[in-house]
Amino acid sequence: MIPTREAAELELQLASELNPGPWINHSKNVARAAEIISRFCKLDGDKAYIFGLLHDIGRRNGPSAVKHTIDGYRYMLSKSWDEVAVICLTHSYPTKSIYHDIGKMDITLSDQEEMDQFIQNYNYNDYDKLIILCDALALPDRLCILEQRFVDTTIRYGVWPFTVLRWTATYELKKYFESKIGCSLYEILPEIKESFK
Repeated sequence: MIPTREAAELELQLASELNPGPWINHSKNVARAAEIISRFCKLDGDKAYIFGLLHDIGRRNGPSAVKHTIDGYRYMLSKSWDEVAVICLTHSYPTKSIYHDIGKMDITLSDQEEMDQFIQNYNYNDYDKLIILCDALALPDRLCILEQRFVDTTIRYGVWPFTVLRWTATYELKKYFESKIGCSLYEILPEIKESFK
């Protein structure tokens, strides 16, 4: 089960009151990109929008790194929004390893084991893949090409031994969706297309 668009928007608004910050507008931009791309891929645009809007909802609890994924997962489960809960976990892991996260491992060992088991045993669907990709296309103030987002996160979190693996996995997702739509993603995302003029 998933919420309506209106319920998802209200949830993000409430979260912004608990923990305001750039993550709110980033989430809105992930949602916009996901909705646009989904409509070219015969996916449900409303569903993609909702997933994008709530992918970081665990940040409602305050500043955190890895913890926001499991916080979001548990919070969405508490509302019986199971599909959104899964997105909260999967969106940070293009390589399907929680140990390839660029943020601080700020969760308990038992939470690490729970998350790792889930990610390892779960087969990503097109919505999981789409939100991972759109997370890498969205800054707080605009949509951007992948390389801009990679630089943004690398400046904030540094370079890790698995950084290139994450980038490569994200490029593969870009290729995957481009093969479905038959053109560059950047051609269908208006503000990115405009930036090339």
